[in-house]
Amino acid sequence: MVKVSLDNVKLLVDVDKEPFFKPSSTTVGDILTKDALEFIVLLHRTFNNKRKQLLENRQVVQKKLDSGSYHLDFLPETANIRNDPTWQGPILAPGLINRSTEITGPPLRNMLINALNAPVKTYMTDFEDSASPTWNNMVYGQVNLYDAIRNQINFDTPRKSYKLNGNVADLPTIIVRPRGWHMVEKHLYVDDEPISASIFDFGLYFYHNAKELIRLGKGPYFYLPKMEHHLEAKLWNDIFCVAQDYIGIPRGTIRATVLIETLPAAFQMEEIVYQLRQHSSGLNCGRWDYIFSTIKRLRNDPNHILPNRDQVTMTSPFMDAYVKRLINTCHRRGVHAMGGMAAQIPIKDDPVANEKAMTKVRNDKIRELTNGHDGSWVAHPALAPICNEVFINMGTPNQIYFIPENVVTAANLLETKIPNGEITTEGIVQNLDIGLQYMEAWLRGSGCVPINNLMEDAATAEVSRCQLYQWVKHGVTLKDTGEKVTPELTEKILKEQVEKLSKASPLGDKNKFALAAKYFLPEIRGEKFSEFLTTLLYDEIVTTKATATDLSKL
Repeated sequence: MVKVSLDNVKLLVDVDKEPFFKPSSTTVGDILTKDALEFIVLLHRTFNNKRKQLLENRQVVQKKLDSGSYHLDFLPETANIRNDPTWQGPILAPGLINRSTEITGPPLRNMLINALNAPVKTYMTDFEDSASPTWNNMVYGQVNLYDAIRNQINFDTPRKSYKLNGNVADLPTIIVRPRGWHMVEKHLYVDDEPISASIFDFGLYFYHNAKELIRLGKGPYFYLPKMEHHLEAKLWNDIFCVAQDYIGIPRGTIRATVLIETLPAAFQMEEIVYQLRQHSSGLNCGRWDYIFSTIKRLRNDPNHILPNRDQVTMTSPFMDAYVKRLINTCHRRGVHAMGGMAAQIPIKDDPVANEKAMTKVRNDKIRELTNGHDGSWVAHPALAPICNEVFINMGTPNQIYFIPENVVTAANLLETKIPNGEITTEGIVQNLDIGLQYMEAWLRGSGCVPINNLMEDAATAEVSRCQLYQWVKHGVTLKDTGEKVTPELTEKILKEQVEKLSKASPLGDKNKFALAAKYFLPEIRGEKFSEFLTTLLYDEIVTTKATATDLSKL
């Protein structure tokens, strides 16, 4: 075993301080053990400089795009990977052969139990976009997963009892999504800098649960978010190799599905699968983040202005092209091509509206099945039967055997003109409403928020912010009024929405709409553009002690 020093490693929270309601006998101390900390510190010290370099490379690409001297295209230096028909991904892993319906949600104890009891094949447990990264959410997410994998997650509240419907070995396969490369965990410092949040989330889950998951025949498996270059996937692959060697399990035991949710990554799908090879379990269409990334990376180009968000659908030219290229890529290489999220939630008090929403979900899943996806996502257990009903028509556990024709070009991936697309005042109001409501909830520690009968996460708030920035930046004209979108107009409507939402808030004057608006304002006035809302807001939810714990004394 490699000897790892915990000198200059500091924890800036009180490990002994438990939450008011603690339904588990597992403690934070059981997760942040000396051995587990040595493992994640080793990974951080080995790979963090590479992580930071790759993040800097994203900005190099952005500057080239802004200058007009560079256009996204397939990489000439990796043409040999794309043109070589012989290489394949690995054989499908146990518990990942049938992924026809996947449910997603944060690792809150009650939501984790509900998801594992849902009629689905797999469950993406999310430390990223649907989880506000408070210390309690992140570390108790690890506690909850530790307990679930050991069948000790049942608990009672004053209002309800939560219980698994059977042994975890017979329930949906867990796939964990750690935070993206851009995020850090500011409650744990290594060598005077915060640890990579990706390494923190991955490392603690892997170290404590990998061997138990192997015993169950279900893991360890991961979803990898927000990557923009195939070398970012290579970094994950390097970490997987070291991690498996460290605890003494065969390389290739880990499997990872990559979310293609950034525009640059769409031009490198094949290379991303190639970099992960023995660890690859396919690609997923992260639709809302993909729209966000498309606006973000092309925000300064007047030729790529998107209309109101509800007009940007999966049948829009650039979205349809991205889906078709992803399915072709995955199936030629023998791995899963997963569909996107159905974010609708049941509308209990309006049967007519509910039926309309469920019909929309069904039609979306039929489109995915017909295109060739092997499965799809739902955000609520009530939607799982619809997805099951559609994907059972595959007749097999997956349809990797089906390789649709690939005629998708680089130009198709950039075809953002949407026929009859409009930008209206209502579009501004909708973006401000969703953005403010999500940011306010996130600041209070909730990253999975029901808004207008949809389960929203950070990606949809990002679309709101980016669209408003883009519309102001280019001074677009509103279809309904003929008015030009200016910083003054977006600020005026923002103030109106803050007042309206604050008055309606059940929290009274304890709501955080004003704080959300403070961060939102310069973005929607076009005065600044942050890479991510989550990193922009993160310091507001960091809770650290004045005196740090020196972990070298463990």
